[in-house]
Amino acid sequence: MRLFPREEKFFDLLEEQGVHIVEASRLLHDGVRSDPTSMASMAGEIKRIEHAADRVTHQLFTRLNQTFVTPLDPEDLHSLGSALDDVVDYIEDAAFRLSAYRVHPVPKGVPELTEIIHACCLRLQSAVVKLKTNQNLMEDCIEINRLENVADELVRKLVTALFNDEKDAIVLLKHKEIYEVLELATDLCEDVADVLQTIVVKNS
Repeated sequence: MRLFPREEKFFDLLEEQGVHIVEASRLLHDGVRSDPTSMASMAGEIKRIEHAADRVTHQLFTRLNQTFVTPLDPEDLHSLGSALDDVVDYIEDAAFRLSAYRVHPVPKGVPELTEIIHACCLRLQSAVVKLKTNQNLMEDCIEINRLENVADELVRKLVTALFNDEKDAIVLLKHKEIYEVLELATDLCEDVADVLQTIVVKNS
């Protein structure tokens, strides 16, 4: 019997963030495989999701400030909520750039990168769900780390080829920025995985 009640709402909010992340990454991946008009529409929808994710993050932080006994270390909950929010932010940033820069066709390798981001986000969602029920989530974290390494290597190859082949300086800058934002999105997914692993170690 617990002396204090276990506050489950934190897990519900984290799971809600996971849903937003997966939906945003799915729309980004769909957008880069469509036409420019569809990409612009997807970017608008992702912006709506990003705003919804911000509201969830705000609820999480507000509840942290109001709750005496939390199911996990308050600092860990804050770090996890913030890290999840960062992922959505950079997915939205990538969608904005792809739409605003009017790049068509999309730069080489971008669909592969958005597929990796979506795979990372699915794993994040899986891990967050497991956190609530104390299931083993290390496999998800390891896979996210592997996917981040794949994305990192792919971006290096794409940027090298870009500087070798692209003669238009403006196009080069646009494509380079898009690659870097997409890579950062995978880095941020890995940051979430690192926070999750720290939580597991501290609570084992």
